[in-house]
Amino acid sequence: MKIGVYPGSFDPVTNGHLDIIERASKLFDKLIVAVLINSNKSPLFSVEKRLEFLKESCKNIKNVEIASFDGLLIEFAKKNNANTIIKGLRAVSDFEYEFQMALMNRKLNPEIETIFMMTSNKYSYLSSSLVKEVAKFGGCVKGLIPEVVERELYKKV
Repeated sequence: MKIGVYPGSFDPVTNGHLDIIERASKLFDKLIVAVLINSNKSPLFSVEKRLEFLKESCKNIKNVEIASFDGLLIEFAKKNNANTIIKGLRAVSDFEYEFQMALMNRKLNPEIETIFMMTSNKYSYLSSSLVKEVAKFGGCVKGLIPEVVERELYKKV
């Protein structure tokens, strides 16, 4: 069975993330979307809320499972029998950091591959941070994030 892991903070999930999830789900028997619990960051939404957003947003993709993890991604992948890590890229600036992480993960476990997927052009500028900033100042984020997230985002900011 081919199992992929698509990790991220997803604070909040954007339509760019969903683009990667939908496309990656076609490559694997099971795709685990893994929400990182990072104690060094102060997320806008709780892990539970981010999991809820993802479950609602991915409910029609049958082979997608939503989970959370802390610690090393490579250990989470191994524990879940995943053979591939999927990383979404928006621009060249994302590549340098993700390349370093992929090489470290390969050193830690050479049996797990990392693949990079470019987001669709229409989402190449989109990030969770940018969405939060636009919403904070009253800008329109319609069409950039799932509707379930949009309602909650305006309440938070």
